[in-house]
Amino acid sequence: MKKVLFVTTISGFLPQFEKNDTKILKEMGFEIHYASNFTNPIYTFDREELLTQGIITHQIDIEKSPTKFVKNQRTIKQIKTIIDENNIDMVHCHNPMGGVTARMAAAISKKKPYVIYTAHGFHFYKGAPLLNWMLFYLAERILAHLTDQIITINREDYLRAERFHLKKGGKVSQIHGVGVDKNRFAPKKQIDQEKRKELGIPQDAFHIVTAAELNHNKNQKVIIEAVAKLKNPKIHYSICGKGTNEAVLRALIREHHLEQQVHLLGYRMDMPEVLQTADCFAFPSYREGLGIAAIEALLCEVPLIVADNRGTREYAKEGKNALICHAGDTEAFAEAIRKLYTDTILRIEFSSVCRKSAQPFTIEEVEKTMKSIYKEAESHL
Repeated sequence: MKKVLFVTTISGFLPQFEKNDTKILKEMGFEIHYASNFTNPIYTFDREELLTQGIITHQIDIEKSPTKFVKNQRTIKQIKTIIDENNIDMVHCHNPMGGVTARMAAAISKKKPYVIYTAHGFHFYKGAPLLNWMLFYLAERILAHLTDQIITINREDYLRAERFHLKKGGKVSQIHGVGVDKNRFAPKKQIDQEKRKELGIPQDAFHIVTAAELNHNKNQKVIIEAVAKLKNPKIHYSICGKGTNEAVLRALIREHHLEQQVHLLGYRMDMPEVLQTADCFAFPSYREGLGIAAIEALLCEVPLIVADNRGTREYAKEGKNALICHAGDTEAFAEAIRKLYTDTILRIEFSSVCRKSAQPFTIEEVEKTMKSIYKEAESHL
């Protein structure tokens, strides 16, 4: 039986984002192995459930930060051992350090498996800090030599990766994310008032929702500050997710006396239902490779207010399904919220095209590309 090893930095990444890829590979007859740091859960999942699905898990000491040199050096050896002891035919790695450690491990392993790397947004991009270019760009150029296929999720990264020199016969592909379930994320005819009540959102409130890890890059603070500027008690903002910035956001909420209007809901397993309570979805990240959460909102016919970045440019269209702002412009976000809040007709017009604009990012469309990529990989095993 052919064997594939998924490697991610963040445990829970595979059940959260790679379920469809594992389904494709199972149908192709692959045994699925998954290596991650299971002591570092960002996404809620059940490791035992993975085992019942026939996915064999492996603990590795991988760290998200490239400065954790000793642990990540150890991780390279751990992945090499997994490859050799389990006779792995193909490695599919994700996240920056997952891509670094897995590709280096594959290169020094006895097995020399076929290597696919999915870049969920390069850390070097137009407007990125010089340090990012000095570190990450150089690393990706070097590691490309150890890679059979690079998959990108936006056009800017695709064009950049095409300039890299991959292994002989290597190629670069672009997919529209990991694929969103259009049946799970679907619109209802009216706002879900029962769910609003459960979340503490008044029936007559204008409800903004964000779903993202609580960190500096996701920039939830700019929406909190925009809500504070508007001084309108009927505007409520719900932030779904958890992360290192929680204390900072709570302090900001207290500073602006918004405890009754801004709600930190934690990580949610019920995002389709939460989105049914929303009047708009805010996605103010400084940087996004793509941004699945915003696409989920579009499929639920929820208009967007987003920051302009290479990820949101893939689907957010100014004046059609979204209002687009500069990530650091609090005034612009406040004006965008005010505009959608006061203009019901505009919201209806945006909503009417949201779902159609998200169709290229559905599971069905992404699956076509991933099947082709895996078939190409299989032909080399």
